[in-house]
Amino acid sequence: MKYFYLNIFLAISFLYFIWLKPDPSLSVQTTDNLQGGTQYTVVASGLNIPWEIVWGPDQKIWLTEQKGYVCRVDPLNGKKDTLLKLDDVWYLRTTGLLGMALHSDMKKNPYVFLNYTIQKDKKYMTRLVRYTWQKDTLINAKTLMEIPAANGHNGSRLTVHEGILYWATGDALSLTDSQNPQTPNGKILRMNIDGSVPADNPMKGNLVWAWGFRNIQGMVFSKSGLLYTSEHGDANDDEINLIQKTRNYGWPTVQGFAESVEESSFKGLHQTVDPLKAWTPTIGPAGLDYYASDKIPEMKNSLLLVTLKGKSLRSLKLSADGKQILSESIFFENKFGRVRDLCVSPAGDIYISTSNRDWNPVAGFPMPEDDRIIKISKLSKSDPQNSLSSMPPGSKPAALYQQYCASCHKDDGMGVKGVFPPLQGSQTVVINPKVLIRKVLTGSSGPATINGVNYEAQMPSFAFLKDEDMLEILGYVRSLGSNHAIPIKPETVKEVRASLNN
Repeated sequence: MKYFYLNIFLAISFLYFIWLKPDPSLSVQTTDNLQGGTQYTVVASGLNIPWEIVWGPDQKIWLTEQKGYVCRVDPLNGKKDTLLKLDDVWYLRTTGLLGMALHSDMKKNPYVFLNYTIQKDKKYMTRLVRYTWQKDTLINAKTLMEIPAANGHNGSRLTVHEGILYWATGDALSLTDSQNPQTPNGKILRMNIDGSVPADNPMKGNLVWAWGFRNIQGMVFSKSGLLYTSEHGDANDDEINLIQKTRNYGWPTVQGFAESVEESSFKGLHQTVDPLKAWTPTIGPAGLDYYASDKIPEMKNSLLLVTLKGKSLRSLKLSADGKQILSESIFFENKFGRVRDLCVSPAGDIYISTSNRDWNPVAGFPMPEDDRIIKISKLSKSDPQNSLSSMPPGSKPAALYQQYCASCHKDDGMGVKGVFPPLQGSQTVVINPKVLIRKVLTGSSGPATINGVNYEAQMPSFAFLKDEDMLEILGYVRSLGSNHAIPIKPETVKEVRASLNN
């Protein structure tokens, strides 16, 4: 009889192991580099460059994959299904299927809004389309609008608030459209769900709600109805903005806070709006959400921001009226690689999505399980961030290089073929210090051919750098790998700056 019960026990154990054993990828994993019991769970892996994630009315996470798929993931078991496959998506680096928004009342209006880039009549366009959700698919595509696109700076986020659709568009690499209220690029557009202009828009017959933007990557309404955006700067001044209708946010003349004579003059003339917060060095801000839950009390009434270059989740504590950012906390820095978007469940859990299989992966990524959606149910207070002044001797040049150069030219200085040229072995870097300094001060744009390889070679100006920091960076670059150039003298930098100012 004892063997009978033993056999029953073994059979049940075997069935548990085969059918009921939890998926290891779904088990709670406590981080080993943060204190206080931070908990996160990988709920989905093997995704194909998710751009937007949204909590759906079916208690699933809806997502866009950049190459043209709209999918859903069940956060309880990681099961993924496809709602739509787009066949006309133009995908290249930061183009493709981008923003998605679900109507705020999906029972009455089961509409899903998508924007994605296309090639049309030998031109690049961004198309805004409304679909109807029906069971396990999206049907009845209705194109609401098409605007100019480019191989970068296409934005683009969507959100629906009180039955009105808001669309944050990029400047599509134009240096004039953002300041022209009659064009759609570099704007926040406000429209009815059929694409028409709302009667209460500030400019009659015009969709433009606010303008003067470069490349918005996150957009969210707070519980009180305030609209916030996150935006990529150029070489400096990534931004968080509080959006006000009919206001100008300054790009390309004003970057971050109006500090220079030119910026102050432009602000006075056009009444531009300063950001709530700006970052230099840049952090690559991406998805933005608002946290109103009591589940993580210290984060209530905060903006949650994820970053690409900064590779982190950040909590930006707001003032009671929502018009100021009081503090910033940083979590999971360098833990998961590039993080593109996030959403918050009704229960107060935070979900973040990685972007490590995109065109610009960082060192150590992608991991075999990338890209992933990760659930965060508890957060510890972040470790203090190292400042340059507290770093040991000899580490400052490497830190400056990481902050300003490595996201494009990579840790080893080898760049990205066809996009960012290598610094190792570059004659300009090693042999022509004055030409190198001039490029750093003025930036460069347009294609270039280096060693028989065509590069887009677009680099912003780093004229804002102090001479001492520029010398540290250039000294580091000129010693990378096979580069063995002598240090540049301080007077050489001063001489080139003076020649540019004359």
